[in-house]
Amino acid sequence: MDNRGPRVIAHRGASAQAPENTMAAMEKAADLGAAWVEFDVKLSRDGHPVVMHDDTLRRTCGAPGAVADLTLAELSAFRAGAWFGPAFADEPIPTLEGLVALLERRGLGANVELKPCPGRDTETGQVVGAFLRDRWPASLPVPVVSSFSDESLAACRAVAPDLPRALLVEAIPGDWADRMAALGCVDLHARWRELTAEQVRRVRGAGHALRCYTVNDPQAARRLFDWGVDAVISDAPDRMPNG
Repeated sequence: MDNRGPRVIAHRGASAQAPENTMAAMEKAADLGAAWVEFDVKLSRDGHPVVMHDDTLRRTCGAPGAVADLTLAELSAFRAGAWFGPAFADEPIPTLEGLVALLERRGLGANVELKPCPGRDTETGQVVGAFLRDRWPASLPVPVVSSFSDESLAACRAVAPDLPRALLVEAIPGDWADRMAALGCVDLHARWRELTAEQVRRVRGAGHALRCYTVNDPQAARRLFDWGVDAVISDAPDRMPNG
């Protein structure tokens, strides 16, 4: 295991057992023994980083409106857990600041995904990169910053060049090596279903860590590890082989 994370990372927290990207999901991941979590960060209208995957509130908060159109104060009025179950009805949309405090308390490392709202790629990379550079707890391993957005990764690199970055892709494209080199990415994160053993060999042979999402089948995880994949990102980290 290298210093960029373990073999199993909890996807949006333990999102098979608690609502994704909530404090409850991160607490549950820690309770299940996860060492690292993955979560998504975007910006409120007034530029505050919040933990949310979707551009709108409809799916997880059951409300109209877009994250980019609402201030942090307005977003704080919504709850992001009732859709998952009544036990989570009071779960707020976490701020990055609040979530990092939880990570410090529980000793959790993190893969922080930059998930910019439309048209805010550069701003998201700058704001989140600066926050992680200045306020990440020294007691935790250095986080990995990932994104599908080359623009966000470049902006993060400009303000926080020492943070390790990962290029996020679905199927691995033909130009993956050129894109990673241009962005100074050390890791590649890819969707597992399209992955081949030969692609794993090439990425690892080029000196990069390769992590796969979203792996919830233990047999698939074992096959990926046999191929040489460094880590799987899973909704159910407790079900994944970790040896």
